[in-house]
Amino acid sequence: MFELQSGMKIAIGGKGGVGKTTVCAVLARLFVEDGFDVLAIDADSNANLASAFGMGCEQSPEPLVGMKELIAERTGTGREATGAYFRLNPKVSDLPEKYWVKVEGVKLLVLGGITRAGGGCACPEGAFLKALLSHTVLERQEIVLVDLSAGVEFMGRACVQGIDALLLVVEPGGRSIDTARRIAKMAGDTGIGHVAAIANKVTDASQIDAIKRQLAGMTVMASLNYDPSVSEADFEGRAVYRADSRIVEELKAVKKDLTELVGCDVAGES
Repeated sequence: MFELQSGMKIAIGGKGGVGKTTVCAVLARLFVEDGFDVLAIDADSNANLASAFGMGCEQSPEPLVGMKELIAERTGTGREATGAYFRLNPKVSDLPEKYWVKVEGVKLLVLGGITRAGGGCACPEGAFLKALLSHTVLERQEIVLVDLSAGVEFMGRACVQGIDALLLVVEPGGRSIDTARRIAKMAGDTGIGHVAAIANKVTDASQIDAIKRQLAGMTVMASLNYDPSVSEADFEGRAVYRADSRIVEELKAVKKDLTELVGCDVAGES
């Protein structure tokens, strides 16, 4: 297995439904195939990264954000302590090993996201999620891939500071492109050094040209053609990695480009 002298941390975002979870799952499998130690984190409130690896509902781990007793213990609150004092930096360093599950050679950790009204960083759940995500990004040495919540809200929480690269998945459509532009601007404001896009669900070459034109200044690393086999795999609960070989080949090139872009140090085989 290869060892990283400095771990590579990649976050994947975009508008809801554009295919960021598919991209995250395939990239994770590709890094594993190369012998890397990979931790994939589902930080989406609509947590379904497990299903992209072919895990059924009965196998999928419970999102940590739903573990009220654990959060209360680590943040120093009661179960119904919204608005009370709580620890802003709870201990979380021991949790990834306790709660990840191995699937397709990937260590999968499901954080989930806050869905109740008024939820954000100013609550025990928000502090817990931010601390756990910050720990995995800043202190762990694996390749870490984070499937982010849809839209721009996660940027406002500053929960992705310290990542090496932000991949924005974009489908042909004004709302998707506008969301990518807003996320990219916020990423620049928070100091994220590398921001790139992946065009997905492309049905015509002219769409790629339009996406590149409207994302002027942002590198478009790949264009993935629309293929119903991906949706079929999702519907049937199969791993998306095996659904479309063309997507896998395109994302192999993205994996290589990311490694060169970030410049992670590979120590060699062990």
